[in-house]
Order: sequence, then structure tokens, then C-alpha cells
Amino acid sequence: MAQQWVEGRIVERIDWTDRLHSLRIEAQIEPFRAGQFTKLGLAIDGEIVGRPYSIVSAPGDPVLEFYFSTVDEGPLSPRLSALKAGDAVQVAPKPNGFLVLEEVPPAIHLWLVSTGTGIGPFLSILKTAEPWRRFQRVVLVHAARTAAELSYRRAIASVAEAEPKRFTYIPFLSREETDYALKGRIPQAIADGRLEARAELAIDAALSHVMLCGNPAMVEDATTALAARGLRKHKRKEPGQISMETYW
Repeated sequence: MAQQWVEGRIVERIDWTDRLHSLRIEAQIEPFRAGQFTKLGLAIDGEIVGRPYSIVSAPGDPVLEFYFSTVDEGPLSPRLSALKAGDAVQVAPKPNGFLVLEEVPPAIHLWLVSTGTGIGPFLSILKTAEPWRRFQRVVLVHAARTAAELSYRRAIASVAEAEPKRFTYIPFLSREETDYALKGRIPQAIADGRLEARAELAIDAALSHVMLCGNPAMVEDATTALAARGLRKHKRKEPGQISMETYW
């Protein structure tokens, strides 16, 4: 019978806001592909309660990093957000998920479109060499409620410094006005052309592949907006231009 959990040890907890956190964990799990997820778990009332979380760190990194939001009424995330360096946490040893570049068919431009903690798998992907080997342009889109929730800005800036002509980062905010972020929802900005204008790049079914990760409403509405441009969901037997993963 396959081993369900291995014990990990917290190396660091990063508090981005009062509800957004990252945990860096040392744990011996099977090799993973950038974009995959695994479960974290804690013993609660005599049994291990686990939930899936995307891996932010790059494949081969000895420390696993997870980015998550605290759900006050949730059974697990409030407890995870209270962990500190040295504490134990259970980690499922076998990563899963198909939001990986190995599943993406050939394209010229790659769009990584996320809301909230859905940026996690894309951060892992951007730490690898594959995007820069396969695509001429990579656009990272991240939507949050407030500027404080646009986490990992330093890591994103490092990507921009390394690939200034090929990488574009576009933040969205729904509850604040700034001079650098687009206002509103991603699907509407796809529909009205604001996203492409900001990127200075067209979303084209012949050239583009779009990976979506985040809340189900964004994924569904963005898929509809992209379908109006001629893009369709990607399936192994029917290659398309949209890959997706929904959170919660």
C-alpha cells in the first residue's frame, strides 16, 4: 500500500497579509513537475485532515514552498497559518496535477493568468528553463483585491530583470486604485481588449496558449471570453489553447 503521508518540518513561515501565508517545508517527497500540487495535513481530532496546495518552489529545490489563504471557517488553513519554524506537518509524498508545461502544445506566446493564491503553480513554472526555451513571450497576470495581496513581487521582479524583453507582469486589483495595476476583473479585460493592450500582445488562437488558475468564477468567465476569440479548452485528444485549474 502506498505511503499516504510523510512528516515534514517547517523551515520558515512568511506572512504576506493577515490571511495570506507561505510555508517553507523540508520533506522527502517524490520528484514533481513545475505546476503540480500535493497535500498538506495535520492531525485534528485523532485523524489527519489534508488539503491540496500547489508547490511554489522549483523542481529539485530541497525546500518545498506553499502559498495559501486562511479560510476562517476551514478545518485546516487556520491551523497551518499558526505553524512556525520547527513545527511538524504531514505532506503527501506523491505530487499530482496536469497544469504543467509538458501538457501544453506548441505555441509562440504563453499567458499565465491567475487570481489570489492561484499564482503559486506559475511561480514554480517561471523558475524553470522551459518557458524561455519554448516561448517567445511569457505574460504573467495576477489579480487580487488589494495591493498588499500582490505577493511575491520580488520574485516576479527577478524574472523581469532576467528576461526584460520576453516577460510581462500585469497585476489586477478589484478594490483599490493604483497607477500600475489594471482595475476590475480579468475576464472583462480580456473581452474589452484592455489586457492585450497592456501586454502589447494579442491573444491569438494560432499563436497563444493560456493557462488559467484561480477562483472558479474567473476560470469560467475567462474561458468564455477566450472562446469568443476562437480559443478552446485543451485536451490530449483534442489539442486546444486553454489549460486550467480551479481553486476551491
